[in-house]
Amino acid sequence: MFAVHNKSQPTIRTWTHVQLTLFLLTISLLLTLGLGGAFYLFISLDIPAIGALKRYQPATTSIIYDTNKQPITYVSRENRTLVPLASMPELLPQAFVAAEDSRFYQHSGVDAWSITRALINNIRSGERGQGGSTITQQVARALLLTPEKTYTRKLKEAILAYRIDTALSKEEILHIYLNQIYLGSSAYGVEAAAQIYFDKRVQDLNLAEIALLAGLPQAPSRYSPFRNFKLAKNRQLYVLNRMAEEGYITPTAAQKAYEKTLLWNPANEGPIENNYFIEHVKAYVQSKYGSEALLTGGLRIYTTLDQSMQNAANMAIKRGTAKWAIRQSKHADTLPQAALISMEVKTGYVRAMVGGTDFGKSQFNRATQARRQPGSAFKPFIFAAALEKGMTPATMIVDEPIQFRGATSIQYWEPKNYNNKYEGPTSLRNALVHSRNIPTIKILQQVGTASTIDLLRRLGITSPLVKDLSLALGTSGVSLLELTRAYAAFANNGRIPEALFIEKIVDSTGKVLEEHQPAYREALDPRIAYQMTHIMEGVITDGTARGISSFGAPAAGKTGTTDQNVDAWFVGYTPELTTCVWIGHDQNISLGTTETGGLAAAPIWLDFMNQAKASYPPTGGFPVPPGIIMLPLDNATGKPGTKPGPTVSMEAFREDIPPWPQEPLPAENTDIPIP
Repeated sequence: MFAVHNKSQPTIRTWTHVQLTLFLLTISLLLTLGLGGAFYLFISLDIPAIGALKRYQPATTSIIYDTNKQPITYVSRENRTLVPLASMPELLPQAFVAAEDSRFYQHSGVDAWSITRALINNIRSGERGQGGSTITQQVARALLLTPEKTYTRKLKEAILAYRIDTALSKEEILHIYLNQIYLGSSAYGVEAAAQIYFDKRVQDLNLAEIALLAGLPQAPSRYSPFRNFKLAKNRQLYVLNRMAEEGYITPTAAQKAYEKTLLWNPANEGPIENNYFIEHVKAYVQSKYGSEALLTGGLRIYTTLDQSMQNAANMAIKRGTAKWAIRQSKHADTLPQAALISMEVKTGYVRAMVGGTDFGKSQFNRATQARRQPGSAFKPFIFAAALEKGMTPATMIVDEPIQFRGATSIQYWEPKNYNNKYEGPTSLRNALVHSRNIPTIKILQQVGTASTIDLLRRLGITSPLVKDLSLALGTSGVSLLELTRAYAAFANNGRIPEALFIEKIVDSTGKVLEEHQPAYREALDPRIAYQMTHIMEGVITDGTARGISSFGAPAAGKTGTTDQNVDAWFVGYTPELTTCVWIGHDQNISLGTTETGGLAAAPIWLDFMNQAKASYPPTGGFPVPPGIIMLPLDNATGKPGTKPGPTVSMEAFREDIPPWPQEPLPAENTDIPIP
């Protein structure tokens, strides 16, 4: 039998009310902390990191400057110019703090009192109209979050604002805020706003202007002074009062600032049209550095553009096409297009460029993108090739009707002079001065197309060229820029300059990305270049461009007119500038039966160059290189001139080549391809 032992009964403990309450509170707190922590972790999962704010580099505006380092345009996705806080007036950050976040220096990114106040107001109104966001929260929203108005986003914004306030100093936060904030009229940040509203740098703003800008963040469009001046002034008054209440300024200073007259950024009256030049520069930058660098990289692009000369070019084009319309009033349905490019001879700097009569209607740049037949403006290259082969200004050519036969009896080419008249024996000098077609063709026949094309390539003509005798008449399309460079070689002792539109490009940190110095290539014997210049001076004094002989300063050049007067040209130069002008219709229709290069294009050149004298006053004639002698030439006979007369001119000859050739060139050669 087993013995049975009685165990003592367990003691039953009863919890007091206080103990039970503490237990439940503990469980609730743990659950709250757990759920709250979980919710915090959930909300925090897609909150962006703030490390990038330490290296704040927003999308900034690229600026294109003219040759005098004055801005001519701003290129951006967001118009913003980054400036350090130290460069801003002391009152500027104070104004924004007073208006937007008066407890900015006291709170830790989130102002509980402001949120509570805004929440109460929203409950009363039944709307979510007031946010109570601090400056730090605005930074978080602008840079790292979406602008949606939800409570979830607001929680993320608060968390992020706290992290920002912990990681950055108040000064760093203000620096970001004042450079990032949108202030209306396409202005991002205070520097862009200062320029747009007041045409000032931010460092030059006065208290009245500062207060107006500080009133914009709440509703930039509503408070824009350009749209509603009365509301803008009311908002300005609010900011000034808040600054006085916070002790940043005195009430008297606030009153004076409110009463101060605001001087707005003046509207551009008759803006200079730089668009063709600007687009050419932008295309280069985009091709080399990409669109993002141009739109957001804050590049500083220093160009060769002279705005006074650009203005002169635009006015000359407008006046020239208007005069054409008057002459052709009975036949004109539409105005022609026109283009001009002007380059500094000794540097290659392009000082002015017009690519058409109206950029708003057509962005096609006829100065750089179009290839048009140059007509007789091409002849100087044929004559330069002849001088290279040993001909002289006194070489005689028979100007007479001529016919070139092809392989069959029905194939032939019968070129004519422009006026259908023939002069008989004529000097090489006179053939160019009076733009005779037949002598030019005969010269090319003697020199050969291969040698001539070789010279053209040396002179920077890169367009495709025909390889038959029609090359003499300018039947191969070229651009204005090509012709301008090639003629500049005549003016520059045979050296062809590199065409420069940009002097320097600097990135947002001040690093120079590229810098261009004038560059040349030896293309032509300096003596031949001068011979050509001297002959083309005669084009202006007594040749096809004598209508502009009133220029009153040393100049040389050549007119050009194509078949049916479709294209009219004048390319001319002084010792300082080479300028090329073209006028014609995009549709390749006639300008009119009388519209030659001398009538339609040369006056535009004269108009522009007369205005350019302000920047490039005449300094003397073209320099004569060593190895040149000046002798009188009787152009009717090709013999030495014995006394001054209508057929005698002083011409430039090379010392190493006999000036008086004995035999004229052959009259014709039928063994050539038909153009």
